[in-house]
Amino acid sequence: MKVHVVCETPFGMKGNGVHTAYIDSLELLREEQDLEVVVNNGGEGDVFHSHSYGPYYFWKGRKYKGRRVFTAHVIPESGNGSFPFWKFTMPLSRWYLRKVYEYADVCIAISPAVAQAIRDLGAHTRIVRLVNPVPVERWKFTEEKRIRGRQMLGITGEDFVVLGVGQLIGRKGVEDFLDVAEAIPEARFVWVGGRPWGPLSEGLVRIHARMNRAPGNVSFTGMLDLDKMPFVYAAGDMLIFPSYQENCPMAPLEAAACGLPVVFRDLKEYALLYDNPYLKAGSTEEFIRLTRRLMQDRSFYTKAKSKSEKLVQQFNKDTIRKELMNLYHSLIIN
Repeated sequence: MKVHVVCETPFGMKGNGVHTAYIDSLELLREEQDLEVVVNNGGEGDVFHSHSYGPYYFWKGRKYKGRRVFTAHVIPESGNGSFPFWKFTMPLSRWYLRKVYEYADVCIAISPAVAQAIRDLGAHTRIVRLVNPVPVERWKFTEEKRIRGRQMLGITGEDFVVLGVGQLIGRKGVEDFLDVAEAIPEARFVWVGGRPWGPLSEGLVRIHARMNRAPGNVSFTGMLDLDKMPFVYAAGDMLIFPSYQENCPMAPLEAAACGLPVVFRDLKEYALLYDNPYLKAGSTEEFIRLTRRLMQDRSFYTKAKSKSEKLVQQFNKDTIRKELMNLYHSLIIN
């Protein structure tokens, strides 16, 4: 069997979770010899599977009627806090994404919230629930990674390092991250991420001004290539993930796979998505309180690491690969 995988992020939009999920899925498909994979312009296959939703998706999928798979990483609500004037573009987003979902014969919903969003749009397509895979071996902590990561980030000594990972937009909670950093000057705070959408990013002027006023215990790396991220996570002591809207975010799972305690914003999407308990904060004050406790209470820190270990088990790549293979075979048979 041959699968034609398509994604537009390699053409210039690498600094986001969709690209990471695409790379992880591609590597997963290539792990065994039971499947041939062609990518973008690399040829044709028996089944078509796209991770992006631009014109390339419609063009490349035109020959695969009845055999199109689309992984839905984005829903209309993802535009809130991501792009300026999102309220004015929401009707167009809803119309376009409905067309995207309906073009596929099967939509893979990476979370219950995504599945519900597809239904709410009235898209007539088959929906399959399947989370993003997490390649745990890539993120596994080693002391060597920690040393190299701290050298990359310019961190010396035994500073307690709080990481934030995501685009520099309001939806990702970067301003809340800075509020926490201001309240805990004794810790180091590092935000990893940039603006893959450039001037179309929400809060460009506002967030840039806030970054310029950031205290001395905060640093910004900009966008980093995926191969540098294992060292970044290993250099940290915890991850704050204050995003206001997510579907199946990769950064907190990557940090958890590295053994870091992760503090999520308390969102209903996570309550529906995760099978196991996780640390959550409903306000900036709670983020501050939990961060301080993780810094000061070794027993609490150890329990938080255990939560991360259990959380990531739900995203076992071998189980996900088997489900993908079954899906592909079902489309060929039909």
